[in-house]
Amino acid sequence: MLFNSYEFIFAFLPATLLIYFLFGRVSRNWGLGWLIVASLLFYAWWRPINVFIIAPSILVNFVLALALARLAANQTQARTSTLVLASGIAFNIAFLGYFKYMNFFVSAANDLAGTNFVLEQIILPLGISFIAFQKIAFLVDVHARRVTSFTLREYLLFVLFFPQLIAGPIVHFREMMPQFQRVSCRFDKENVAVGLTLFFMGLFKKVCLADGIAPYVTPIYESAAAGGEISLIQAWIAALGFTLQIYFDFSGYSDMALGLGRCFGVRLPANFNSPLKASSIIDFWLRWHMTLTRFLTAYLYNPMVLWLTRRRLAHGLPSIGGRNFSSGAFIQLLMGPTLLTMLVSGLWHGAGYLFILWGLLHGVYLTVNHAWRRVGPRFWSRRSDYERFMRPAGFVLTFAAVVFGMVLFRSTNGNAAIEILKGMWGANGIGLPQQLFDRLGPLGGLLHPFVTASPLATATEFALAVVWVVALLFIALALPNSLQIMARYEPALGAKHLNANSRSVWRVLAWRPSMPWAIALSLLAAAAIMRIGEKSEFLYWQF
Repeated sequence: MLFNSYEFIFAFLPATLLIYFLFGRVSRNWGLGWLIVASLLFYAWWRPINVFIIAPSILVNFVLALALARLAANQTQARTSTLVLASGIAFNIAFLGYFKYMNFFVSAANDLAGTNFVLEQIILPLGISFIAFQKIAFLVDVHARRVTSFTLREYLLFVLFFPQLIAGPIVHFREMMPQFQRVSCRFDKENVAVGLTLFFMGLFKKVCLADGIAPYVTPIYESAAAGGEISLIQAWIAALGFTLQIYFDFSGYSDMALGLGRCFGVRLPANFNSPLKASSIIDFWLRWHMTLTRFLTAYLYNPMVLWLTRRRLAHGLPSIGGRNFSSGAFIQLLMGPTLLTMLVSGLWHGAGYLFILWGLLHGVYLTVNHAWRRVGPRFWSRRSDYERFMRPAGFVLTFAAVVFGMVLFRSTNGNAAIEILKGMWGANGIGLPQQLFDRLGPLGGLLHPFVTASPLATATEFALAVVWVVALLFIALALPNSLQIMARYEPALGAKHLNANSRSVWRVLAWRPSMPWAIALSLLAAAAIMRIGEKSEFLYWQF
């Protein structure tokens, strides 16, 4: 079941909330128990076999966590505890690898060996990547005694809570369980008002903005995948259009997840904070898929850097900090772990060569950014001058780098990526719709070597595509985001400060229970609901 469906909005969500509040008046245990049952129903709605696939994995992880909790309390069992943790991580990686990557591995083996092995289509459980990372984080936290006690009900609530079940955010037990322990399971008008506001803001972003620009983007990528030449303007419409499409798709989903959690009295962590406004690629990854960045940093990057640092220090070599910084330390302690972490990020996003390449590309971006942060300020006499230059320059470079990378992320094959990128550099000339090209008259003949007629779009479609791109760029770059608009009511964990630095001209948009906001939200909700039945592409839902 998807959040942007009639059955969810008009049946599942109202029924779940009503029963939750009614049970909550009897007992908190009943309310929380119903939340687990409702989450299982939500997960099973689309494909009931999903529950039978994922349930054994959840139970195995629970048993492993119980064993880790007992072993971690006994200092003499440290080695056994580490072995159990390693077994749990290996189990989750193998589970994820079989369902999500087995077909890719077989295809890669065929490409390398020239064989033609065929594997039956494997059913991919929804949200398996998010669930796998969440369970790994839980096992590590139990092993490190950051989580010392838990029950089966608490574990099921943590893993199955449906607002974050399909596509995140990736949450930690220690940030969620205190909230479930405090929640009253009773109707709270502020929670429901804030939650529904966030939900319908997100629904509008997903259904009206992300899905609205998709028809102008998809045909260009399909033509490129089939070997068609893509001209300059079309290539930039495709690149910018998809960047904005996935931006509003993921931003919308994140808002809907936050809103649904808040309806039940639970604040989820922020997962999206205007990443296209970032002035560096490091800042971008602190704003885009924030909980994935947090997970990869805490559970992969930091342990790797710590282990390598200890090895270097044991051999008398300098670490990455201090005055003895060297290129060798940079390569070993920063570049290597960064590239590996982003390789994992790319592979996590999808089982394909282009996803891996996209991850490695961002690893290179981050490495260059870190190197520049160490070298760049030396070219300016004052730090303030450096910052004044880097804010606009960094924004332009970061935006261009992200758009370039998104071509790899979206393309279905290498040929599509090559054709789009060639078009962006102008290798295929400047294409205009036939109707516009014909109106050039004699000028068209003079410009013919550079400007040609394109069959991909009519003049109207071309104009609408440009309008969509410009309008969505304005919304993404100039307007405050939903977390800033709702900051007074802390829409996500730790989000109260997000409007502190907002321009005063935009603070008038701060949400409050009022008639103007009620009317505006009703219009957004109505527009979104009327578009639900139209074609909708899955983007972050598929991961």
